[in-house]
Amino acid sequence: MFLGYSSLFFIGLIAAIMGSLIGLGGGFLVVPALLILSEPLLGEAMPATIAVGTSLTMLIFTGLSSTISYVRQRKIDYRSGWVFTLISAPSSIIGASLTNAFEGSAFELGFGVFMLLMAILMMVKNRLKPLQVDWAIKRTYIEPDGRTWTYGYNWWSAVLIGLAVGLISGLFGIGGGSLFVPAMVLLYGFPPHIASATSMFVILWSAIIGSATHIYLGEIDWLSAAFLIPGALLGGWLGARIAQRVSNQVLLWVLRFALLFIACRMILSSLMS
Repeated sequence: MFLGYSSLFFIGLIAAIMGSLIGLGGGFLVVPALLILSEPLLGEAMPATIAVGTSLTMLIFTGLSSTISYVRQRKIDYRSGWVFTLISAPSSIIGASLTNAFEGSAFELGFGVFMLLMAILMMVKNRLKPLQVDWAIKRTYIEPDGRTWTYGYNWWSAVLIGLAVGLISGLFGIGGGSLFVPAMVLLYGFPPHIASATSMFVILWSAIIGSATHIYLGEIDWLSAAFLIPGALLGGWLGARIAQRVSNQVLLWVLRFALLFIACRMILSSLMS
């Protein structure tokens, strides 16, 4: 049994590295891992509500570790980050409260379909261009090689995306980054590195709010969280460090394949159960 729980450290480590690297937080790996591997590793299957609550608790530490690293790298767009954080907070509570409505194969199917849609969006990214709109809020970022990015958004779109991010975060326990990063890259023209760093900043706060709701509802496996959290702390720091040395195109391809793999795995699991 101890060996099964100790393996959660490595799940947390890998999930946090991937999540911090591409700005998704790591919940997109932890939730499926807890649902699929909990019975062989821990001796009993973990309900979706407990998996989501435990994942969000781990994401607090992934977000904290990676955010500290991104702060030092000066890659977080704080203004945009706080806008999305404040907007997503109320809906993250609603999402966490709705997790009970989905159990077993229904949760896996919903999770998988959502991830598949995000994967498809990122697969066609090169054929799409960021919306050319007279954004109310405009930002500029200059890369070390001199390339200049101009991006921005309007308040109405920020409200829609922020509410969706919060709802997804609380409902699926994945931090909302799987929606937030594609939205920033495809809709607003964010540089991928800035999108990942800002996403982790938002995930930190949305995870705190969402996990607080699950704590109140008693939907957290604290023993599993105790093994996941150390891996998340280390993985969040490593992911942010690796992202500093990886090109934007590599980040996009990692994001595409990670989303597609998890989506297919969850959909197949739901159909076979």
